[in-house]
Amino acid sequence: MDCRVLSVQSHVVRGYVGNKSASFPLQVLGFEVDTINSVQFSNHTGYEHWKGQVLTADELHVLYEGIKLNNVNQYDYVLTGTLMSAIGLNRIMYYVPENLLPIYRCKVVPAADIITPNQFEAELLTGRNISSEKDAVEVMNLLHSMGPDTVVITSSDLPSPLGDQYLVALGSQKRDGTMVTQQIRMDIPRVDAVFVGTGDLFAAMLLAWTHLHPDNLKMACEKTVSVLCHVIKRTITYAKEVAGPNRRPSPAQLELRMVQSKADIEDPAIVVNAVVL
Repeated sequence: MDCRVLSVQSHVVRGYVGNKSASFPLQVLGFEVDTINSVQFSNHTGYEHWKGQVLTADELHVLYEGIKLNNVNQYDYVLTGTLMSAIGLNRIMYYVPENLLPIYRCKVVPAADIITPNQFEAELLTGRNISSEKDAVEVMNLLHSMGPDTVVITSSDLPSPLGDQYLVALGSQKRDGTMVTQQIRMDIPRVDAVFVGTGDLFAAMLLAWTHLHPDNLKMACEKTVSVLCHVIKRTITYAKEVAGPNRRPSPAQLELRMVQSKADIEDPAIVVNAVVL
């Protein structure tokens, strides 16, 4: 039976961000993906110039109404990231007014099955600071109590036991909202470059791999992060070659090498192992 995803995210004509980062990898893994583009830009805003439009909440609603009127609005998953309005699931705290925070706490997060905040967003949602691994576990438990069964803090300022060249991510999974089945930590190698669209790719891959490994957060996160590592490694290698010696790659050269990473998306070699807490 087909697994169908409605992805409500931004869109760019050139490059990979939002729906462009999510759709191809999900389709490669066998998911049917319908997309609503909340934003349509020529390219992401890290370039010197960009043009395009931002849809209003009413305009987004009209698009969904068309799907609904045709009775083709049955979805297994809804995936959404950064939206410039009071709708969305995650990665939005930098872009919306602070007075909308209660909406996310009381309405959006409770409706989500999976959330992927970074440390800052997790702290905002819970009102708790994270200064240790114990704090992070408590914050994830608080987020579970708000509704989501799977919580992954995608990045944090916590020190890695492997050194300062590694970024710490943490995850927690509950079943039926009653018992923590697995909590993990991952130490992810840092890369000295600015990439756009990696968070959207992360969320899409976490959706896919938790669907394919519903009772094994460790495996789902290892495959998710390993896909990211392969794509980023291929991207930075290409960007440095094109930029030339001793020259910093441009935003265009750092666009994710998504199509070229098809095999790694389908069957990622595990390059980052998760530690069960």
